[in-house]
Amino acid sequence: MTISGTIRRVGRGRRWWALLGFGAAVTVAAAVGALGVRDTQQEYADLAQPAWAPPPWLFGPVWTVLYGLIAVAGWLVWQRAGWGPALGAWVTQLVLNALWTPLFFGAGRYGLAFADIVLMWLAIGVTVRLSGRVSRPAALLLLPYGAWVTFAGALNLAIWRLNE
Repeated sequence: MTISGTIRRVGRGRRWWALLGFGAAVTVAAAVGALGVRDTQQEYADLAQPAWAPPPWLFGPVWTVLYGLIAVAGWLVWQRAGWGPALGAWVTQLVLNALWTPLFFGAGRYGLAFADIVLMWLAIGVTVRLSGRVSRPAALLLLPYGAWVTFAGALNLAIWRLNE
């Protein structure tokens, strides 16, 4: 075995562990967002909602897929550029994501949750832009997330207005 073969194998193993780390980061964000918030499906169902609001059961599967895409996007950027501005933006959007659920459901602060989702949407845009400079696939993986947050922002705004 050559030294370069050993280095290549160790580097490959480190990359896969890093992917698990990015997966753990999005899992922590989801868990922090859910801390102290129970029965969100029922609370969501009890709100006055626009006719186009999705059913409560849809959110879990959608967010599961999106969190997977977010994790892989962060991992791809990390592989190409390490820790830098793109991952700083990635962390920022993830923190804003974690804050939304406690604001909306835990505190019932629909206006403040809307402000958070607007900031999250902007942070996702910056993350897509910075990630695109490093890894086009990473930027593309974040587009469904941006689209869903756009929809979620419109839904948040409508619910806020309907429940004032």
